[in-house]
Amino acid sequence: MITEQRDVVVIGAGPAGCAAATVLGQWGRRPLILEQEKFPRYLVGESLLPYCYFPLKRIGMIDKLKASNFQKKYSVQFVNADGKQSQPFYFDRHLDHEAAQTWQVTRGRFDEMLLDNAVEHGAEVMQETKVNSLLRDGDAVTGVRAESRDGTVREFRAPVTIDASGRSAFSAGRQRWRVPDDELKKIAIWTYYRGAGRDEGLDEGATTVAYVEGKNWFWYIPLSDDLVSVGIVGERDYLYRDTRDSKEIFLREIKKNAWIRDHLEPGHPVDTFRVTGDFSYRSEYCADNGLVLVGDAFAFLDPVFSSGVLLALTSGELAADAVHQALNKGDNSAANFQDYGKKMCSGIEAMRNLVYAFYDEGFSFRAVLQESPELHGDLTDCLIGHLDRDFSTLFGAVAKFATLPAPLSHGRIPLHGTERRGAGV
Repeated sequence: MITEQRDVVVIGAGPAGCAAATVLGQWGRRPLILEQEKFPRYLVGESLLPYCYFPLKRIGMIDKLKASNFQKKYSVQFVNADGKQSQPFYFDRHLDHEAAQTWQVTRGRFDEMLLDNAVEHGAEVMQETKVNSLLRDGDAVTGVRAESRDGTVREFRAPVTIDASGRSAFSAGRQRWRVPDDELKKIAIWTYYRGAGRDEGLDEGATTVAYVEGKNWFWYIPLSDDLVSVGIVGERDYLYRDTRDSKEIFLREIKKNAWIRDHLEPGHPVDTFRVTGDFSYRSEYCADNGLVLVGDAFAFLDPVFSSGVLLALTSGELAADAVHQALNKGDNSAANFQDYGKKMCSGIEAMRNLVYAFYDEGFSFRAVLQESPELHGDLTDCLIGHLDRDFSTLFGAVAKFATLPAPLSHGRIPLHGTERRGAGV
């Protein structure tokens, strides 16, 4: 067995892992990223919220994005089932900052740029290297055991391991910490079109949320190189009522929204019809002794408001700062990551309230703002990802029109370092 020592081990090279590794590199650390795939690799989730700007600025990515050919995004719009289009919501009418222009990214290229950036800031990367288990000494995680493509097995020891393994949720799954959000069990079916319609001018790159019956909905995200990412999200019983053939379901649902039908008509699909389900969950714990969970490895939320990349980047940045401080103290206990978990849970709960309201049959944002127009700024802040603030007044008003969830009690740290659910790794 080959054993190596590292400052910090990061499991996964997605946005959360790369943000964490870059910030640690900026602090003078030498993190090791272990990634089981070979980049570039495919991933869905292309739409960036305006407040992605700030963690991206922190890690030195803004100039690189400005120099890219990614589709610029200035707005979001909603379309009723009958094809009636809302007035696009332009971010710069609320946010007087260059962050008001963001991007629709191709995730394979975007994530590769993030990984290259992490290397530039001092991270070491081993691709095609799969983490098989966490290493422990008593109640503390002390590193990982991993296997490279050629079959070589190594142990990487580190005072802190950051789990950024994405929706596979490596640590939460093995320790039975993953808790589903039972009210948000949805299915998504999606593909990519070339030659599909685009709106003109500033609206060319707008994210469109287009409704079909029963609060099921399409996303329509224009990308560079004449590609559009388009998918239907809905209840299992609704989508699978006639067939389980994903292509048949997708083509059936296109006919139920005139805007989607008309925009896709000049184009043609250029990819398979992909499926995923059971979107929303959160880990019972955000950390343990020697272990911190970030990004989708910690929590995943229904994608209707495109919060995934923002939460990944933010969690990576915040966790890296907490890890750096813990290493400076020589104390890697879970208590050092309590503030990180609290802050992340607060932001996730705000977006989760919006998601629940969105799916409530009787809810509309217009009704809330007609009664409480002074809350327009609060609502906009939440929608564009300004989550580091108090939204209690906003959701007090929203609760008059929709049934909102009780805050989840999990997502913090164990009460005791040895307290865990399940049988361990």
